[in-house]
Amino acid sequence: MKMSNITNKVVVITGASSGIGESTAKLLAEQGAKVVLGARRSNRIDAVVQEISASGGKAIGFATDVTKRAEVEALIQGAVDGFGRVDVLLNNHPRGRRRFRPRRCAPQ
Repeated sequence: MKMSNITNKVVVITGASSGIGESTAKLLAEQGAKVVLGARRSNRIDAVVQEISASGGKAIGFATDVTKRAEVEALIQGAVDGFGRVDVLLNNHPRGRRRFRPRRCAPQ
């Protein structure tokens, strides 16, 4: 079943080198999303990006430790640089859930 509202959305996924994060990235890319993958294991991120790209999807990946604010900011900036924006952020990594609290953003 095709998720028509995800097509061309830019989705950033942390913890994307394996498990639920990897599966979610592959599914969303298959449905037409542009996925931006972040995880500590850069070799796994590279492999997932290559697999998605070989299947016709659009993906980029960045080595990201979600316990380090600068690396999370670099992940988001990489998404903006690569695809022009971020539509969805999926924080799949449990360490990130404990470390970062959402901040209110001013309306744009």
